[in-house]
Amino acid sequence: MFFKTASRINPQTGKLSIYYRLVENGRNSLGGVTQRSIMGVGFMDDVTTKELHRIADCLNERLIGQRVFVEESSKVSHYVDHLYTRLVKEKRVDRVLTERRKASVHDWQKVDMNTVENKDVRELGAEWLCLQTLRRLQIDAYLDGKDWSKRDRDLALAHIACRTVYPASELKTLRYMRENSSICEILNLDPDKITKDQLYRTSHRLYAEKEGLEAHFSRKTNELFDLQDKIILYDLTNTYYEGTMRESKLARRGRSKEKRNDCPLIVLALVVNVEGFIKYSAIYEGNKADCKTLEPMILKLSKASGKRAEETPKPTVVIDAGIATEDNLKTILNAGYDYVCVSRASLKNYKVVEGSASVTVLDNRNRPITLVRVQPDDDTADDEYCLKISSPSKELKEKSMYNQFFARYEEGLALIAKGIGTKGGVKKYDKVNRRIGRLAQKYPSVHNLYDIHVEKNEKEVCKSVIWEKKAQAKSDKENTYGVYFLRSSIKQTDEKSVWKIYNCIREIESANRTLKTDIDLRPIFHKTDDASQAHLHLGLMAYQVVNTIRHQLKNKGITSDWRELVRIMNTQKCVTTTVKNDKGERLSVRNCSKPEIKVAAIYSALKLEIAPFIRKKSVVLKIEPSDSTNSDSQENTS
Repeated sequence: MFFKTASRINPQTGKLSIYYRLVENGRNSLGGVTQRSIMGVGFMDDVTTKELHRIADCLNERLIGQRVFVEESSKVSHYVDHLYTRLVKEKRVDRVLTERRKASVHDWQKVDMNTVENKDVRELGAEWLCLQTLRRLQIDAYLDGKDWSKRDRDLALAHIACRTVYPASELKTLRYMRENSSICEILNLDPDKITKDQLYRTSHRLYAEKEGLEAHFSRKTNELFDLQDKIILYDLTNTYYEGTMRESKLARRGRSKEKRNDCPLIVLALVVNVEGFIKYSAIYEGNKADCKTLEPMILKLSKASGKRAEETPKPTVVIDAGIATEDNLKTILNAGYDYVCVSRASLKNYKVVEGSASVTVLDNRNRPITLVRVQPDDDTADDEYCLKISSPSKELKEKSMYNQFFARYEEGLALIAKGIGTKGGVKKYDKVNRRIGRLAQKYPSVHNLYDIHVEKNEKEVCKSVIWEKKAQAKSDKENTYGVYFLRSSIKQTDEKSVWKIYNCIREIESANRTLKTDIDLRPIFHKTDDASQAHLHLGLMAYQVVNTIRHQLKNKGITSDWRELVRIMNTQKCVTTTVKNDKGERLSVRNCSKPEIKVAAIYSALKLEIAPFIRKKSVVLKIEPSDSTNSDSQENTS
């Protein structure tokens, strides 16, 4: 439903003005688009174009029974209430929700069951879930405020929702919109008029609003869930390109999290709160060192948070050992934050703080972990809170790893020694040393624990390779199995509190897994930096939708991952059923399937509507044939 205009003389003012009518789109028997005038509205000279679009949207939302989460202006609300009352009172529409009717209304038809057909089956549940979440986060209102047209705004909502449900390229997303999804039908978009280039432009326009959208997401999630952001998590991840990217300024060879040494990388830095919502993000070159990325993000975070009241506790930044350099820790303190991190180096000289006792806690698998406060024997002893962590399960894991390293290193030395005595094997002294060097490079943590002697003759040919493990090598290493240290600038605290704060870093690790697996940020197939950045930003927006949904469901005891939620929600479809009645008319009913038990539980937990519409009905009338026209052809062309 939308407004159609015509120029007329306003009898009240005597001037040429715009007259408005409410019009509805439909299709005739040939599938062509037709328009039906529903009601004359009159002159609305005090309404702007933007307000006019919003009035039409609100009327459509009311007629399909959808909750509206955006606070409207008094003028828009007045026109919506007035026009909706007229539509119902004058019986101009027949799509009022069944549950809102006070009396049951029946529509009895005598039909031929042999003519029943189902067609145009489309996915509904997951898209409708994401679209309602986007509206709850008021992304449509934000884009309206940036002067996006209604079609561009709805296309952006459809693009984000499809990326959330079916993460793929713009070309595949377009196919999904046309052939599988009902998102275009829900938003009154014509899928045949959408092109992949329009989707590309939408991604780039959304990326141009990156800072504003991040601030909007941050503010709205804090308001919706009453979050305080007392703990901030910072970490980096990377994804790889499928291509050479020789002209790129971002794609660089670096240390891949996926061990992909054959592909150029791009780095994504995230600032996340303990609930998993992204506060800020940044994109860096693939060879950017982790420790070099923290300072600009902290400065941005400090600037955005503004001046903090004296009585307000300082937020705590949680980082891992790779980022926790001394310069970065000073940056965090200078910005007015506290920190909790893993020590980059294992403390060798320390003592247990007088009066502190060991505390035992359980990890998420109910395995015991021992915590004890220690004090380093250096100048920083009074500046930090240091906590020694002893984990038996970690000790078992590290011991097994090191034993495996020892065994594989000795197997490599044995192969080198065997080659000396084998015909055709490597015997030259310099080549043998190179093989030993490559083996040391492969196992850097154990090669220093061996004494290796290579015997050669006067012709520089090796006679033997003898190795011996150092006497104290294993015993010294065993003292550090399963032990690591936490550092914190929070002095007035206890062991369990520091441990609990640090374990929040698991949330950002979960965010990275969701981005790479469920939102499918890897690999990147785009060929330009701009397209790559727009691709990553669209994935971050999709993640915000996913985390908003899962955060609410976790509070209701539903802990399924996103792929499982999509599978459950995709059991709800919308389908068109056609049948002929006894009058020769073709009845067509567009229905949303009734939600299954699990789908209904998700809608109930999130307090969302179960469908964008209940039923759309249309009738193709039978036209009596003339003498010169066949009756069947008349029925099809009526």
